[in-house]
Formats: sequence, structure tokens, C-alpha cells
Amino acid sequence: IVFACVGNDDDVRAICSGPDGAFSAMVDDSIFVDHTTASAEVARELAAESADKGIAFLDAPVSGGQAGAQNGVLTVMVGGSQETFDQVKPVMDSYARAVGLMGPVGSGQLTKMVNQICIAGLVQGLSEGLDFASRCGLDVDQVLEVISKGAAQSWQMENRGQTMNRDEFEFGFAVDWMRKDLGLCLAEARRVKGRLPVTALVDQFYAEVQAMGGGRWDTSSLIRRLRDT
Repeated sequence: IVFACVGNDDDVRAICSGPDGAFSAMVDDSIFVDHTTASAEVARELAAESADKGIAFLDAPVSGGQAGAQNGVLTVMVGGSQETFDQVKPVMDSYARAVGLMGPVGSGQLTKMVNQICIAGLVQGLSEGLDFASRCGLDVDQVLEVISKGAAQSWQMENRGQTMNRDEFEFGFAVDWMRKDLGLCLAEARRVKGRLPVTALVDQFYAEVQAMGGGRWDTSSLIRRLRDT
């Protein structure tokens, strides 16, 4: 089994295909698992190429960020065959707390897009709420302590609320990568004739953060653009 996690579609193609790619060195009945967040299109493309060489392919993007990887508690969304998934899942279980087969090849990437669409709206809502609390003179940490026990609770609130309040963003999942992911979401939405108005708006907000020099800041840095207005 070969596992990989790189940056984007072109990176995945580069490490898989051609005379120097992984597929050229892998033997029949081996498995390639791609943890990159990439397009469903490239997953299907590489699955077809690998099948011609007798290699099984799984697209398996992850969620949980750097901390999830370091602590072995990632969430893995997998696309591929049940047989291949069953062979690989025991290995994934060693570094993930949730591993799910979402459907045929490409389904893992599509599920990761759903994940990123949901996160984009959540982080923007949390940013607005915390900035509002601060401008109203509330104790933001106390606000977080109370509302995190109610319907507003989320992973973002639990893990990013206090650092957002302290204006700390030098860690976590970078804005540059989030913009890449949201670009995949918006492209797929156009393909299926879906509408993502909030996602498109938040993508532009992240572009503003990049323009502020925050391309490597954590995605929770959306709040910075509110503070700087």
C-alpha cells in the first residue's frame, strides 16, 4: 500500500504518472491511497490509469488539520471499491478516529468538498459573532464558555474561539490551502449546476486575508478582516 498527501491535482498527477511516477514502480494488486484534497475528476482519472496497471486506487482526503494528524484522530473520507477499502481501513484506523467509504472513486473528494463548504460558513459566522461580542463590550472568553454549551457549539468554536479572541493565527490549516479547496468546491458546483452563494462570498473574504499577508495564517483568521475595518 502506498499513501500520499500532496498539494493539488497537478502534484498528484506528478507523483503518480509517467516514468518517474509511483504507478510505474508498483506491482500488480498493490493499492495507492491519495490523502490529498484534490478534484473528483483527477481521482477518477488516476483510478482509471492505475486500473490499467493492475493497481487499486482510493481517493481519501482527510479532515482534522495538523493537530488531528499529530494526535492520530483524523477523519478520512474514502472513494473506491469496498474490497480495496476493507484492505486499507485497518491501516487508516491507526491514524484516524473516523474512516468512511462514501461511494465509488471520487466520492471521497466530493465529501471533503461538503466538509469545506460547511466549515467556510461556520468560521465566518464565528468571526462575526466574536467581533460583535467584543465591540459590545462583552467578555469574549465568557461568551464562548456559555454559548459553547448550547446550539452554537462547533469544533471551530471549541478549538479556535479562544485563539481567535487572542488574535493568534500562526498555526493550523492555511488560508492558501482553504482557497484552493473552495475553488474545487465552486468548480464542482458549476459542473452540477449547484449554488454556493455563501461559499463564494467567504472565498472572496479569504482573498482579502491573503491580500493582508495572511496566506499562511489559520483559516480562523477571517476575523482579522473584521477587526481591520
